[in-house]
Amino acid sequence: SNFQSAVVFPNKISNEQQSLMLVKRLLAVAVSCITYLRGIFPESAYGTRYMDDVCVKILREDKNCPGSTQLVKWMLGCYDALQKKYVSLPVLFSYFKCIEMFIYTITECYHFKFKYTHNGPLLDFSSKNTRNDSTITCADTKKASILLIRKIYVLMQNLSPLPNDVCLTMKLFYYDEVTPSDYQPPGFKEGECEGMIFEGEPMYLNVGEVPTPFHMLKVKVTTEKQRMENVDKSILKHGEANVPLQVLKVDRDDPEENR
Repeated sequence: SNFQSAVVFPNKISNEQQSLMLVKRLLAVAVSCITYLRGIFPESAYGTRYMDDVCVKILREDKNCPGSTQLVKWMLGCYDALQKKYVSLPVLFSYFKCIEMFIYTITECYHFKFKYTHNGPLLDFSSKNTRNDSTITCADTKKASILLIRKIYVLMQNLSPLPNDVCLTMKLFYYDEVTPSDYQPPGFKEGECEGMIFEGEPMYLNVGEVPTPFHMLKVKVTTEKQRMENVDKSILKHGEANVPLQVLKVDRDDPEENR
């Protein structure tokens, strides 16, 4: 399936379709890396692919592992919503206790935030030292993509393990103003308004973002603070791009996420 194809960076991202293809591939790699390094599925549930010269694991539908097959189906449903520009935020949770009906404790949570530019290329205002009219090149996208996957690797390899009895679920949040009220992508159903209680003390991490001329993908992780004990503090400093992670004081930096 195209879910498993390699991540190929074109010389130029000249249209929205190329950009979408790249964002989908990147999402597949990120989710695969997270579940692989957190030990959610067995080795047999993954194939190996290359992203430029970085070797990455990619989820596959494994008949002996219904969980990985289910997650691939969810990802394909997410692609459907991405294609239609409906989805703003898929969230991959691992939670491990249902306290009572529809109330869960979450132990770790991954947010993938998407932004679309409806009227042509997105300008890069994030970088202070570039002129505001400079559009994003494929080289920028490639560099940011590889950095994002490396950061995920560093973080996942340093976090303490998850409890044994975790379950995995995926939620999608939509841009309400453009999404038909009856829309559900394949594999998803209308969410009950579930209560989510974070187990322990949450730590919010900004893992990184990848811009293309047509999309922006941001990745954040919320984990239990004690799981961060083995994480080398030098990777948590703010600032330069070569320093992987940024600790968010509270997860309120993006007004859209409070809707």
